[in-house]
Amino acid sequence: MALFIVTGGGGFIGSHLVEELLNKRGEQVRVLDNFSTGKRGNLAPFADRIELVEGDLRSQHTVRQAMRGVDYVLHQGALPSVPRSIEDPITTNEVNIGGTLNVLDAAREAGVKRVVFASSSSVYGSGEGMPKREDMLPRPISPYAVTKLTGESYCRVFSETYGLETVALRYFNVFGPGMDPTSAYSAFIAIFIVGMLQGRPLKVNGDGTISRDFTYITNIVHANMCAVGARDAAGRVFNVGCGDSLSLNDIIARLKQLTATNGDIQYGPAKAGDLPRSEADLTAAREVLGYEPLVLAAEGLECAVSWYRDNA
Repeated sequence: MALFIVTGGGGFIGSHLVEELLNKRGEQVRVLDNFSTGKRGNLAPFADRIELVEGDLRSQHTVRQAMRGVDYVLHQGALPSVPRSIEDPITTNEVNIGGTLNVLDAAREAGVKRVVFASSSSVYGSGEGMPKREDMLPRPISPYAVTKLTGESYCRVFSETYGLETVALRYFNVFGPGMDPTSAYSAFIAIFIVGMLQGRPLKVNGDGTISRDFTYITNIVHANMCAVGARDAAGRVFNVGCGDSLSLNDIIARLKQLTATNGDIQYGPAKAGDLPRSEADLTAAREVLGYEPLVLAAEGLECAVSWYRDNA
């Protein structure tokens, strides 16, 4: 039985990782979170089975204390959201870059076996070419994307310079049960599912033709588990998605069917800097990590709608 620490374990992705480690893999779990964006309720089902360290990634002392005795780190802790980073680049930088450096340095000191770092497809930015491959030149267009790209670089440096095994995973447009639809920074799918179930008018930025590789949460959890033990993965970066791209209009049409609503959809101006398309090339993840998407977007939408119908 190994001891895992999940930074940001109270968040949407982090809490799903905690559930996987406890309920399906029987591992020991420690969570580090200050609950600035995560929710205590996400950890309530596991409260008696986890060790909770409440603290900030920006505190070297807190992170070092939390890292003692840890075998593996799943580093999900961050200030998420591109819009938030545009509004407040300083805090985003302090948490996402400074916090990641604290995690890596503390993991090195503690003799951790491997750190899996949550990166983002946003690092590709305005770079040309589709689908996105890990060897393409990143061209981030938001402070958030810059922080994730910097985190990847620090991971590589700590692997090459200090011998700390790291694996960075570039998540593509994650969705699924438990994502908060009320936050100003919530993902499109969560907002639209709950909005349709409640019969509220909904707004689309642009004409709905932009497309994304929408990735159900089960795939993200699976990729993290693959990354923990994969040989020849240390120091590298891998895409995590479904290898497909669906437009917002495709998603809206499917959600109308699943929620049995017509949906009052209003189209407005596009967001500045919104990229027309995103899609993951999964070749490297398949070959090195043994990753394969377990739940495609269509099935994931059904699962998500069912969950929000029961829980919203």
